[in-house]
This record gives sequence, C-alpha cells and structure tokens, in this order.
Amino acid sequence: MRLVTFVVALALVGSVACGQSAAEKQAEQAAEDLKKAAEAAVEAQKQGGDLGKGMADLGKAMQGMAAAMNGGDGKPVDPVSGDALKSTLPTVAGWQMDDPRTERMTSPIAFSQVESEFKKGDAAIEVKVVDTGFAQMLIAPWAMFMASGFSRETSDGYEKATTVAGQPGFEKWDKDDKHGELNVFVAKRFLVTIEGRDLADTKVLHEFAAKMDFGKFAGLK
Repeated sequence: MRLVTFVVALALVGSVACGQSAAEKQAEQAAEDLKKAAEAAVEAQKQGGDLGKGMADLGKAMQGMAAAMNGGDGKPVDPVSGDALKSTLPTVAGWQMDDPRTERMTSPIAFSQVESEFKKGDAAIEVKVVDTGFAQMLIAPWAMFMASGFSRETSDGYEKATTVAGQPGFEKWDKDDKHGELNVFVAKRFLVTIEGRDLADTKVLHEFAAKMDFGKFAGLK
C-alpha cells in the first residue's frame, strides 16, 4: 500500500469527534488505535521493517473502527437475497433504469448486492446497494471515510463526509471529469453507492438518494 494511503488514513481518523457518551468514547478509542497502527505501518515502510505485521495490525484497527461505527452491536447475519434488494432501487422521473443485476456470495465474506444504471441523455448514474450482513471487513474501509468532520478540497474537486436522511455518508466530486459519487451507510449494515458521470454537480445524486426509502432497509428479508 502506498505511503499516501496511510497519510490519508491518519487525516481521516484525526477528524473523529470526541465525546462523553459510551459510543463516542468507543469511537474515539478506535480512532486512536487506528491512528497508532497507521503510524506504525508508515514507520515500518520507511525503515524497511516488517510491513506485513504493520498491515495486519492496521487491518485489526480498521475492524475496530468499523465496530465502533456500527455501535458494536452488529453481529454477522446472512445477507438478504439480491432479489429482495431490488426493492431498494429508486424510481426517478425522467431517468430510464436498466434491468437490475444481482449477486450473492457466501464465502469467504457473505454479502449480496444489486445494481442498475439509470440514463438520461448523455448522463448516466449507477446505483448499487450492498447488504454487508454486518461483515466488518466490508464496513471498515467506509468507516474511515465517513468519520465525522472529514473534508478534503483540491483544485480538481472535493471529498467530504456528509449526512443523508440521517445516515452517515461520503461525497466526492471531480469537476474536470464531471464525475460524482455519493455513498451512504444505511441502518449500520447496507452500503449504498450512487455514482454518476457527465453531471453538472452532485445535486442529482442527492435527488436519487431522496427517492430511496432508507427506513425500510432494516426490515428487508
């Protein structure tokens, strides 16, 4: 893994807010553990040491961050079927939806997903919903990027943590490519990605998210 990845990880975990509740303290401790693991991995890379161990420690710390993110109460469960996930896809006026594609895997990590592309003129938006079944290895990478307060802006665009209908999210925009991405972590279990190209801005991505009933996700069977 490149050094810059570790630097980004450090910036992200440093953005986690401190608090006094048990959940906030758990998240704060998880963030501190992740920061230390990332620093150790960076140092090992610089010194030519045991990077493998550093990566293993970082992986464990990421899982701890994921557990803190979902409140520590998300025990693994069997993901719902891909067909059941079809009901989560939005219906958006003016956009034509392709036939949904589904997938379900049981090993080594159980998950299911549905995805479909929506088209309107030259613009296209892909919506994907993944049921992680509370698998922390799937949740962990998102946990860092959705850390409260994270924001990064460049001359090309921006990346920032956000909230969508009360759910934690992560938004990206590349103004040169007119490419946007909105990720939402629903019910501490479902990963929603809304990604588009040839867009004027990310407003339409939020419009798609608004057409998805996140409140019904947890009740899927």
